[in-house]
Amino acid sequence: MPFASAGCRCCTCATFRRPGATFFVPGTKGAEISALVGPAAGEKVIEKNFPNGFRGTKLFDELRAAGVDGLVIAGAMSHMCVDATVRAAFDLGFRCTVAEDACATRTLEFNGATLPANQVHGAFMAALRVPYASVVRAREAIAALNH
Repeated sequence: MPFASAGCRCCTCATFRRPGATFFVPGTKGAEISALVGPAAGEKVIEKNFPNGFRGTKLFDELRAAGVDGLVIAGAMSHMCVDATVRAAFDLGFRCTVAEDACATRTLEFNGATLPANQVHGAFMAALRVPYASVVRAREAIAALNH
């Protein structure tokens, strides 16, 4: 899940080391960062082992040391890492912007019902919108960063 703000860019990547993990296992394809969203030159990569990008990482320290008070957040999955990280960032005092069309999720099942990915995504973006984050299109988030 990439993070960016004026003066500082960090990218978190998920790995899971728990027994029985089948994805995000270090050294496997599931733990690789896609070239489409890979870190830019000089961008720090912070490995995380939990959905919340701040839990057990130095992300908070890196951002504060750089004087960052606002974040633009994008990534996968909307219902897991994006949600957990946005809520944690808000609780830590950051102003959060979510680039909703730069986030993704998957179809989920609950109580025998299949919830399509677009509905899961929409529900989580709606839930984050107030008070946790400004939820905008990626181009709006990029324009805000460039000003």
